Amino acid sequence: MRYWIAVIFTCFLTGASAQHKPLLYNVDNLPQTLRGNPGAQIKFNSHIGIPFFSQISLSAGSSGVTLFDIFNDENDNVNLRVREAIRNMTFKDHFSVNEQWEIASLGWRLDNRSYLSAGIYQELDAFSYFPKDLALLMNEGNSNYINQSFDFSQVAFTAEVMTVYHIGLNFRWDNDLTVGGRVKFYSGIFNVESTGNTGEFVTVETPEGPNVYRHFARNIDVLIQTSGFASLKNEEGMSVQEATADLLGRSFFGGNLGIGVDLGFTYEVNEQFKVTGAVRDLGVMFQQQDVESYHYYGDYQTDGLEPLFPELDENDEAIPYWDIFEDEVNANLRDDTFNKPYRTWRPFKLVASAEYGFGRKLFPCNYRLVSKLRYSNLAGMQLSSVNRPQGMVYAMTAYYDRKISEKQRVRLAYTLDDYSFKNIGLMYTSTFNKFNVYLAANNLLALPNLAKANSFSMQLGMQLIF
Repeated sequence: MRYWIAVIFTCFLTGASAQHKPLLYNVDNLPQTLRGNPGAQIKFNSHIGIPFFSQISLSAGSSGVTLFDIFNDENDNVNLRVREAIRNMTFKDHFSVNEQWEIASLGWRLDNRSYLSAGIYQELDAFSYFPKDLALLMNEGNSNYINQSFDFSQVAFTAEVMTVYHIGLNFRWDNDLTVGGRVKFYSGIFNVESTGNTGEFVTVETPEGPNVYRHFARNIDVLIQTSGFASLKNEEGMSVQEATADLLGRSFFGGNLGIGVDLGFTYEVNEQFKVTGAVRDLGVMFQQQDVESYHYYGDYQTDGLEPLFPELDENDEAIPYWDIFEDEVNANLRDDTFNKPYRTWRPFKLVASAEYGFGRKLFPCNYRLVSKLRYSNLAGMQLSSVNRPQGMVYAMTAYYDRKISEKQRVRLAYTLDDYSFKNIGLMYTSTFNKFNVYLAANNLLALPNLAKANSFSMQLGMQLIF
């Protein structure tokens, strides 16, 4: 159990941003806008993504520490920098990493009102709160924290890797309202989760007791659930080909399965103003295969080791103090491993936006799709959130969108979230004879030295749009 806690904590500390893609949301000439809102307004008849290149998305963030805080050149004492970073952070700080790789994507218009889209993508999503109490305990011990409780409930993290198969329908209800929905089928590859933990460790002074201090472990109940790891851990002799075949099998519904939906709408209040809303990944995973869970629980009270003098038992042998203490701990604080199916909920996302068009009016590329004019300038606000183990994580974005020409478009955005107060992003897309390419990146001010950045994200892709 201690090994697992240390390994997982280290992994989350070394990597770590929200899954929201504000630079691609409401971009009506990109098919990716349907991934953000299946009820978005779109201005094309069909699309085919370049396999494996239609969307590559990466994001990483840490709300409390940067790589520069740990690995800077100001002094050579890395341990001191780690200690200061731990002390400066709070248990509400968090780390996240998200990666999406679109394998296939296509869509076509069924009629003037309906657009069908489908695709496959692979996703990695990991999120962890910073367990400050346990980090202090492991890094400094408890000698400087007498009468202070170390809270085990701060241990909360989730991570998963999966392949997602989806199909969606975008429907223009009337000239003002567009709605849409998407069904998703999840094929799980890996999952690890630990939430809802309880317990505390505290040391108090007992000058009248048998020792100076007394230690309490109260209501300890820590559960780590995994799927997809046990078989690889136990198959040490597995070849690369066998491991690859196993992972591919899980990607094509050979592992754990789940289902989810996306729902969204766009409503034009008037010719210049519209509002949108969407919920994504409202779904569940059933972890039933290759599962292994680790449960650490119990209560214990001790005054520590109590040496006797002379240190000999009735057989004139040295008293095994540590062995006796370890047996007592193991008898009261249990460590169990078991294989029981479990269920996990996907981290659903909510997004709402308002957009205002102004400036020179443009006719749409295909006058049959939308009867209203478009504007060359758009200004908007977006509010997004992602559900995490201890509540929603929010982000707010303001953006200016400019259509340079019929084939080129640019968007400038400012995002306020837990990771940064100076997150400026830029998106550019261009189409050459049906071939479209786009590039979007956030936190551009951090590009000269990403080690100082609390977050960074980028999306790029290529596709054919008709």
